[in-house]
Amino acid sequence: MSGVGGLKSFADSTDGYRFLYPNGWSQVQVADGPDVVFHDIIQPTENVSVVINPTQGQKKLSDLGTPSEVGYRLSKSAIAPPDSGRTAELLNAEQREIGEKTYYLLEYLVKLPNNQERHNLASATVYRGKLYTFNASTPEERWDRMKDLLQLAVKSFSVD
Repeated sequence: MSGVGGLKSFADSTDGYRFLYPNGWSQVQVADGPDVVFHDIIQPTENVSVVINPTQGQKKLSDLGTPSEVGYRLSKSAIAPPDSGRTAELLNAEQREIGEKTYYLLEYLVKLPNNQERHNLASATVYRGKLYTFNASTPEERWDRMKDLLQLAVKSFSVD
């Protein structure tokens, strides 16, 4: 996968996923969290990340539920968990097929405890007994500017 206008490619051959991310962003090391994180150097709260979790026996994404059901559960467990002070509204949930794999594309509006709002996009799939979730996030005031790039990044996410 080569870069598309304004995007660079990243591949993790160990965990078997790849995606595009905006030019000018850099990888940051995080402990006890996502498998990988990239963020904007100038706007460090703009980021993309990949989280990998075991699925406890479910073989396919549909075993976890419909796009809306999975989107709702992710909003409660990962995006705005209890006691985080955040709330997440699932704006859109759709299913997409790439080859033999199913991906759920999810869109959220997240309110932070300080009343700031963020726009989150996610792509989720199940592969080899694990749930892979690619997340892209930006402050709501930058959504119009970043929307196209982040949508391309989320749609570029694939596992193999």
